[in-house]
Amino acid sequence: MLGWPHVDVPDGWLIFQLPPAELGIHPTDGPGAMAGDRAAHGPPSGHHEIYLMCDDVAATVADLETRGVEITAPVESQGFGLLARFAVTGVGEIGVYQPRHETAHDLAGDG
Repeated sequence: MLGWPHVDVPDGWLIFQLPPAELGIHPTDGPGAMAGDRAAHGPPSGHHEIYLMCDDVAATVADLETRGVEITAPVESQGFGLLARFAVTGVGEIGVYQPRHETAHDLAGDG
């Protein structure tokens, strides 16, 4: 449903090629905690979410809808960007967002 290239390995396991990615580690409490839908305290310890990043969340949501994807939360402004959520069978919800912050996925680095 996302249109990513993939291989189908034995027993129905799909392995997807992903676009550039980032991993954000955020404080869950205190002065560095991000404001937004989690208030100033962030999610509980041990909690994680997966968000897919895009350049234009409204266009991405429209494209997902044409593919039959169920949008479970419309585009809303969060402190870090514009966020929507969609349903993934067997997973639950995944967020897709257009960042308002500096991104790291195109940085050159030595590891």
